[in-house]
Amino acid sequence: MKLGDIVEHLPAHVVYRCSRFNEIEIEHVVASDLMSDVLVLDYDNILLVTSLASEQTMRTADIIGARGVLLVNDKNPQPAMKKLAEEQDITLLSTPLSMFEACCSLGKLMGGAWYDKH
Repeated sequence: MKLGDIVEHLPAHVVYRCSRFNEIEIEHVVASDLMSDVLVLDYDNILLVTSLASEQTMRTADIIGARGVLLVNDKNPQPAMKKLAEEQDITLLSTPLSMFEACCSLGKLMGGAWYDKH
């Protein structure tokens, strides 16, 4: 799934669009508000889903090589978070959906392919 698919099929809007927005493929969705749990992951092409709208989220996304961050529960990013997204060139999205609803919608959008991998 591409980042554009998320904006097109979920009620989500772009806070910051990275330079390669239309090219980036998402293969894994990771949902957590505990960035320490996220730091132990070893996946490629991650979309990080969280309600933690702070600089810590963007720093964690950069460390793990996430391709994008989706803020749930209609969270507005702090100005410093948006600035880091721009500096790190990581797409930042926001949705009014809850964490559960966003994950279910993303799973459907990915065609349930994650079942085949685990």
